[in-house]
Amino acid sequence: MSLAGDWLVQLDLAQLALVWAVVVFAAVMRAFTGFGFALAAVPVFSMIMPPTQAVVLSASLTLAVSLLTLKTYWGQYPLRPMLPMLSLSLLGTLVGASLLAGLSPAQFQLWIGLAVVSASLALTLYRPAQEGPRPGARWRAAAGAASGVLNGAFAIPGPPVVVYAVAAESDPGRARALLMTFFLFSAVMALASYSLAGLVTVQSPLLFLLAFPAMLLGDRLGYYLFHRYGSRLYRQVAVAVLMAVGVTTTLQALM
Repeated sequence: MSLAGDWLVQLDLAQLALVWAVVVFAAVMRAFTGFGFALAAVPVFSMIMPPTQAVVLSASLTLAVSLLTLKTYWGQYPLRPMLPMLSLSLLGTLVGASLLAGLSPAQFQLWIGLAVVSASLALTLYRPAQEGPRPGARWRAAAGAASGVLNGAFAIPGPPVVVYAVAAESDPGRARALLMTFFLFSAVMALASYSLAGLVTVQSPLLFLLAFPAMLLGDRLGYYLFHRYGSRLYRQVAVAVLMAVGVTTTLQALM
């Protein structure tokens, strides 16, 4: 039996509870702002399951909930400006997926931890000017390509696109719609790449079914919080938690 299969057979209630807790929290983050699910979930997943299962589970949950909640964000941001981003992201995803197979669990945790820490620092330090020019086509293209590599290798397409969305969109609703639309397509690309690479196993659907109820619960709660509170408090809390997750994951990989 594969490593992924061995882990699934040995799954106990404590581990399942941890998976549920992480999925609920990460789903709240995603529904509230449009990003954050993979950033929060994959580093913790990688501590208790093989890297290949961690990325497949994250992408599967993201795709499923993105399709179920399509009406909450679809059409709120134009698709045409995103097409170059998505095309370059597809190429980057294929490159990233080829890199994933060569990473050991420790290397995976190290790089994913550093990616999350970097994203947290960028979100903490970067403040777009309210006035002045916004990022153009070159920035969109660079964000799409970089996001694709992270998507394929770690199922974390967020950091480059999140920074771009913060810089390009001052309205939280439009930024949220941009991110959710982009991540819908990113999840499709990731799962297609993982399937081609042979990373989707017979255990993957079962693990998805075990975790999906928690995804729905977190999504409903996050959607409620978004409409009630907007983005007044979330950013500071989310960035602090992401930084803690990134540092913990990095330190564990180095130990």
